[in-house]
Amino acid sequence: MKILIAGSESILARDLMPVLKENNEIMPLSKQKMDITQKDSAIKNIKTNAPDIVINCAAYTKVDTAEEEREKAFQVNGIGVQNLAIACEEMQIPLCHISTDYVFDGRKNKPYTPFDEPNPLSVYGESKLAGERYIQWIMNRFYIVRTSGLYGMGNNNFVMTILRLAKERHSVKVVTDQICSPTSAANLSAGIKKLIESGSFGIYHIADDSGSGISWLDYAREIVSIAGVRAEIIPVTSGESPRPAKRPAYSVLDTGITRLAIGYTPEKREVALKKFLSTALHRPAEQ
Repeated sequence: MKILIAGSESILARDLMPVLKENNEIMPLSKQKMDITQKDSAIKNIKTNAPDIVINCAAYTKVDTAEEEREKAFQVNGIGVQNLAIACEEMQIPLCHISTDYVFDGRKNKPYTPFDEPNPLSVYGESKLAGERYIQWIMNRFYIVRTSGLYGMGNNNFVMTILRLAKERHSVKVVTDQICSPTSAANLSAGIKKLIESGSFGIYHIADDSGSGISWLDYAREIVSIAGVRAEIIPVTSGESPRPAKRPAYSVLDTGITRLAIGYTPEKREVALKKFLSTALHRPAEQ
């Protein structure tokens, strides 16, 4: 397949492109080459490159900042996705879009399936849901992939942030009342590859196997333990450590439908984290 990747500079794209290159032609487009918020740019690039599928890795991901930058978040996560959907539908090619567990409100208290009704608590979550809705309204053939707690090579993710703070401060406060299912970009990439090769269109959840979930506190302790960093991880509640954007208290993703539809079995969270840290800890720090 000829695969066009929007947002090729993203954390996910770094892992996704090598996975897809094995037996596909990859056309990576960074924001500089294709700004998805510009409709003409999106349509022109997709028509010119004539891919068999577009994978959208471009996103506004600053969860807290989005509360003050509502229009910017919606411009990228909503209108930008709408532009891609319009271009793909016109070319009669599918779009694979990456979404988030933050489209849910966290009140279910058991893993969310693709059939559960979204109810985002934050501007970020609202903007990501807008992108999902545009795709469903405009397109007939699409893959919407929701994931949770994504981490990979790069500084802007929970795993790398905890490692940095643990080395700098020797004690880090982490919330204990938010439960999720952290996912490595490498495993998400493998799942996306399997999904787009299946031709089974729809909404799917792809996340590493954390059972019924893990708190950010316990996950932080797991990170420093595996990394061999001596640091105290101090529990705090969301109320004691308020953030501008409200997070769902429980946003674990149920991957059962993904297993049934395409035979994808998620890797255990601890195994994925050990693999990642064995590489990340021996890489030079990014500037």
